Amino acid sequence: MLQSFKLAWRAYQVLMTKHPWKVQILTSGGLVGFSDIVSQQLVERQGLANHNVKRTIKMTTVGLIYVGPILGVWYRTLDRLVVGQTKTAAFKKMLFDQFALAPCFLAGFIVVTGFLGGLSQEKIWLKLQKDYKTTLLSNYAIWPTAQLLNFYFIPLEHRLGVVQIVALMWNTYLSWMANRI
Repeated sequence: MLQSFKLAWRAYQVLMTKHPWKVQILTSGGLVGFSDIVSQQLVERQGLANHNVKRTIKMTTVGLIYVGPILGVWYRTLDRLVVGQTKTAAFKKMLFDQFALAPCFLAGFIVVTGFLGGLSQEKIWLKLQKDYKTTLLSNYAIWPTAQLLNFYFIPLEHRLGVVQIVALMWNTYLSWMANRI
């Protein structure tokens, strides 16, 4: 088992070196989709017979077209804005991440999932009004510490992947939140 993990990790690193942008986006899409499966099966307890495959495809699409590209560009931008991997630099990156990106990113997430879910503009607006504040406050309970560690210890090319692994539970929450009626 450990040997298989090591081989998979090496293959992932080789692909990251050759195609970092594509691999980051595909990783993000896959993990957001997997989070939806976890949400439906473990949180909502829908059972395999009632699993909403369209919803999982929608959430995977959100990871591919929204989460992956935005965070991939964001992490590169942050490294240009705040140079270095000192504790101070990591703290500054976390502050930018949490107070510049997170509020906009979460609002956009709610809009994109609503749009892909076929909601009208009015229903998307109501969903924003209903869920945005709670989601942002939940974000602040989890992400400052996770991002501080990410910015300090993880090299740029692996940040999106590490964040998406950490975000497995966060994305499960977001999937549940974005798809509840």
